[in-house]
Amino acid sequence: MSVPLSDRVIQLAYDPGISPKGGGLPGLSVLKNVVNSINMFGIIAVVGALAVSLGVWAWGHHTGGHQAEANGKKGAVVAAGAALGLGAANGIVAFFSGLGSQVH
Repeated sequence: MSVPLSDRVIQLAYDPGISPKGGGLPGLSVLKNVVNSINMFGIIAVVGALAVSLGVWAWGHHTGGHQAEANGKKGAVVAAGAALGLGAANGIVAFFSGLGSQVH
């Protein structure tokens, strides 16, 4: 016996009633501290990478090393992008989580 299409669509649209909730698992505050520390470590590493890249860019420019200059520029752009991503990580996740919660 076949199931009508309307019944199958209703089954697909079933809401399990699950939503994120803090405090449900032990160690959540420890996990948040670990992730915050990893983010801070990444930001500090990006500052170092940016400083090295800018130094390579300047050295390549003043010595006529076009390859070093190009690599310094690429490194500076990548470091700036990484800093943007690390700084905006919480906002990006919050944005898409909010957007996902609006899907019905």
